[in-house]
Amino acid sequence: MLTRARSVPLPWGNAYGLARTLLALGTAGTLAFSSTATLFRPVVTIGEYPLCQGMTAGGAFCLVPRGQFDVLRWLSVAVLLVVASGWRPRLTALPHAYISFSVFSGIAIGDGGDQITWILSLLLAPVALGDGRRWHWQTPEAPTADAPSTRATRGWALLGTSAWTVARLQMAFLYFQASVAKLPHTEWADGSAMYYWANNSSFGFPVWLRPLTDPVVYSPVGIAALTWLPVALELALAAALLMPQRRRWALLPLGIAFHLGIAVLMGLWSFAFAMWAGLFLLLTPIGHSFPFRASSRSRKTTTPSVSAPPIDSSPADPEPASAPPPSSAVS
Repeated sequence: MLTRARSVPLPWGNAYGLARTLLALGTAGTLAFSSTATLFRPVVTIGEYPLCQGMTAGGAFCLVPRGQFDVLRWLSVAVLLVVASGWRPRLTALPHAYISFSVFSGIAIGDGGDQITWILSLLLAPVALGDGRRWHWQTPEAPTADAPSTRATRGWALLGTSAWTVARLQMAFLYFQASVAKLPHTEWADGSAMYYWANNSSFGFPVWLRPLTDPVVYSPVGIAALTWLPVALELALAAALLMPQRRRWALLPLGIAFHLGIAVLMGLWSFAFAMWAGLFLLLTPIGHSFPFRASSRSRKTTTPSVSAPPIDSSPADPEPASAPPPSSAVS
């Protein structure tokens, strides 16, 4: 009986590695450039952070005395820098996810970026646990057909690909919610919302940039564009998974520039790092590797894969299914 193999892409390209690096650097920056007194402090009507209630009691900052927060903070920074370096993703996957959770649940000034970082680092953990490379920057090679680890590789590849897919759906929903939630508000509908954000006492545009931003902010056409263009871009990013890959590539630099602008104008750098990581997961093909090194291997346009368990071919098939090339899949 004829069989046809269904290939599963190997998710361990450097695109997912770049996402891990961005997530780790964002959290490391929060811990390194904020004092312990700033991160862990009382919040009116809530209490003193870390709260250590329910699930949050399992966070790292709830397991040590308050006097050792500085030591734990810098230890966490060191681990995150190892994660960001790309060394041994299989060994650093769970520590990365745990530190991300501990920061999000423990600090008093957490924002959406910390929450996104925790969710994405948790979703990337199954990908990294199956990644046996020394560095997550290396281009993976498909196992040969007679390799003893083919069955295990297939399982990890399927798990990693599934986790990456969930991360994509999470990012698409995030952008959809971010855009649609603005529409019922009058300020976003009439194009004036960014005028108020630009002059906000906490997140307003920095003084040193005002000579450049004020002509736009105080222009009716300029402020309308500054308000409506982000909504349109967020809607496009929400629909990215329905687009062909070439359109996703076109959206990638736009999304990166968008969040860079938010970081520069509003100071939300940890949020930007989290969203940049999410953009690479959303818009690059699963298992994609960027040609960081000028080698013939890194210039491959196909994603290595392993074949899933075969399925029966219908006898009505006009011809037998041909075996996939040995360089990209195994049977």
